[in-house]
Amino acid sequence: MTISSHQNLTETTDALYGPSVADFWQLLKPRVMSLVIFTGFAGMFLAPGGMHSLLFAISLFAIAAGAGASGAINQWYDRDIDAIMARTSQRPIPAGAVVPAEALSFGLIISALSVLLLGLASNWLAAGLLAFTIFFYAVVYTVWLKRSTPQNIVIGGAAGALPPVVGWAAVTGGLSIEPLLLFAIIFMWTPPHFWALALFRNEDYTRAGVPMMPVVAGAPETRRQILIYAVILAPLGVVPSMIGMATIGYGIVSAALGFNFVRLSWVLFRRPDDAAAKRLFAFSILYLFLLFLGLVIDRLVVQSGLIVGLA
Repeated sequence: MTISSHQNLTETTDALYGPSVADFWQLLKPRVMSLVIFTGFAGMFLAPGGMHSLLFAISLFAIAAGAGASGAINQWYDRDIDAIMARTSQRPIPAGAVVPAEALSFGLIISALSVLLLGLASNWLAAGLLAFTIFFYAVVYTVWLKRSTPQNIVIGGAAGALPPVVGWAAVTGGLSIEPLLLFAIIFMWTPPHFWALALFRNEDYTRAGVPMMPVVAGAPETRRQILIYAVILAPLGVVPSMIGMATIGYGIVSAALGFNFVRLSWVLFRRPDDAAAKRLFAFSILYLFLLFLGLVIDRLVVQSGLIVGLA
């Protein structure tokens, strides 16, 4: 069978049977959703008080579903530029696996169900925050900010920073300084993380006409901004150990992680190449994961009684 015949057979099969479960799964942006699950879990786990394990699991599922739903709406709206960019050209809509109307309906239905489920499983403050998160990412960021300003990631980063706040509210029914600190950490982490990606994906964003910082302000200014954010982020990550949210052990680990984040940002600032940008981008993912994992482990250690009087 020739390549052309194989492609025709694949297209015919897709037309007959429609999108697969895997196609709809990709609409949910599972990589992004995994980060939401983890940070949302951390917010729930670190919150004072308790929650029935089943309701805990249902609430976390609802938070993840809401994040995935906003990703589906994002892909529906961005289908034109996704088709242009190499990084996103094989997403379900530009690849022809899912019809745009199906993606939009899927996103809207899952959005409504996730908010309703969270409200019933926990409380309506958490559900309202989840609804706001979905709206902010799908409308404020995707429709308005992404194509209009190089500050798209800075302002739009609020959506990605809200899951631990939603998780905290799901357990406590309220808010305090601790979840706002978790929000601030992710909020300050988002620009250097995505700008590092934008540096070595600059051609993609330029071709699609997305005004990311390297496209509008140039690579030198982007590297400078990354360094500034890294310098602010590093001490911010240590603050939980200063307000009684974590022990000095977490503070030491977070300080080491923050130092390396600043070091890699400085290397990128002084050595403007794709390799340095890729190293920072890869470490930024590890940094956020280890930071929140550190908070969770720290709390487990304190609860176990292995560390007393250091919290």
